[in-house]
Amino acid sequence: MAHGSISVDPRSGFCKSNSTFYSKRKPIPLPSDEFLDITTFISSRPHSGTIALIDASTGRHVTFSDLWRAVDSVSTSLSLLGIRKGDVILLLSPNSIYFPIVCLSVMSLGAVVTTTNPLNTTSEIAKQIADSKPVLAFTTAQLAPKLSDSSLPISILGTESLKLGGGGGRVLPCIEEMMRAEPSRGRVRERVRQDDTASLLYSSGTTGMSKGVASSHRNLIAMVQTVMGRFRLDDGEQTFICTVPMFHVYGMAAFATGLLASGSTVVVLSRFEMDEMMAAIGQYRATYLPLVPPILVAMTNHADRLRERYDLGTLQSVLSGGAPLSKEVIEGFREKYPGVTILQGYGLTETTGIGASTDTSEESLRYGTAGMLSPNMEAKIVDPESGKALPVNRTGELWLRGPSVMKGYFSNPEATTSTLDSKGWLRTGDLCYFDEDGFIFVVDRLKELIKYKGYQVAPAELEALLLTHSEIADAAVIPFPDKEVGQYPMAYVVRKAGSNISETQVMDYIARQVAPYKRIRRVAFVAAIPKNPSGKILRKDLIKLATSKL
Repeated sequence: MAHGSISVDPRSGFCKSNSTFYSKRKPIPLPSDEFLDITTFISSRPHSGTIALIDASTGRHVTFSDLWRAVDSVSTSLSLLGIRKGDVILLLSPNSIYFPIVCLSVMSLGAVVTTTNPLNTTSEIAKQIADSKPVLAFTTAQLAPKLSDSSLPISILGTESLKLGGGGGRVLPCIEEMMRAEPSRGRVRERVRQDDTASLLYSSGTTGMSKGVASSHRNLIAMVQTVMGRFRLDDGEQTFICTVPMFHVYGMAAFATGLLASGSTVVVLSRFEMDEMMAAIGQYRATYLPLVPPILVAMTNHADRLRERYDLGTLQSVLSGGAPLSKEVIEGFREKYPGVTILQGYGLTETTGIGASTDTSEESLRYGTAGMLSPNMEAKIVDPESGKALPVNRTGELWLRGPSVMKGYFSNPEATTSTLDSKGWLRTGDLCYFDEDGFIFVVDRLKELIKYKGYQVAPAELEALLLTHSEIADAAVIPFPDKEVGQYPMAYVVRKAGSNISETQVMDYIARQVAPYKRIRRVAFVAAIPKNPSGKILRKDLIKLATSKL
């Protein structure tokens, strides 16, 4: 396999001459037009789809013609309100059919959409507002009070305008009113370049302060092309269930932009509720179900009841992201749902959700893998200590380079420089290795390594062992500070129902299986492990809890 003048091992994708791993997947063509926004790119793609969006709670259908007229009308309304290229618009909302309409309208103007978690506190949202400096906000009537301390003009996502005293600054027409506006044919549109910023999503901040990830139209176009190719959506119309949060890169990239380019139908659920999700699969004949690992585990544990109660006959694939699935989880799911393929994916907010994936049932049987590199993506495995690039089957920090890698962190040149080098390589902060067949395995987060007497301990390794105990439902391992050894592993454990497993039993169970420096030396029992929307453990919350009593 050759890439230009260099020679690449066709089995692993590794090139010895520059220590780079290249994607083994067929390259995806990207548009070369300098002046192209993501909205125009999506709306101009030919397809035979009819229904774009369905609101699962009301049954409301939005056709593709309705969608693009709504986007045109909302962008006209925003333009008349003075919104211009480069302006930032805040979107504070649970999943909704309005979400894609707002995103596509804002980005069509060359303005920038920034999303935030509806569960965030007023002060957390205020920090994002202070950092991103939006000029107006879209939100729901229920969430508007969270903007009460801001002076932002507000448009309500729904049919009613905001009541006086509801929060924020000036009250704007509601989204439905904007959607009914007559699109302006004579409006002069500013020219938008592919390299202009399109979205400003805030990274999860699991290992530090949350930072605004500036993604360009080019990044989003590359993401759309990758999604289209991965699911072979040109082969026919598909129906996706959307319960993963649209404010997160997983949902925003795929549902608010990507899938609409293919003519696929997106069934929108405002929140995750198992029975509502299952009912929607049967009612709307869904073929694809994106989710995070905890939901897949719950589907397996309750499979007998769910299969008896709901029609899941059309479901072809579940798409899991956020963390690799274990052999036990994959085999358990395949046994309960033999006709459904598991596809896994690895990506970051900083890579617009793109990085690696398993695209077939056979690839997912490579247990523990995050998949093979996405098309057009390059990678290096770098020794964190020496900075040397490593070959196959050697563990180091994963660096990625490709068309979906972010422009940088918003108004944060220091963080950008420490994460993104001058040649476009993104330091992911994930400890990984490639096997001889080009599959990536994520070992742990580099920044979360526990340093015990100079030894490095990977929390994920201990967590995997804890989850093999018959009385443990979930677990997380964190570094606990100690003057003598630096840090030692502490476990937070969720007991299974009826279990009375003790701290000593947990520590002894691990001690029998690991080297002395890896032993767990402190245990706390909790009702649930805190995780972000993509299923990643919020270790910083647990570290704060553990050290608050010191």
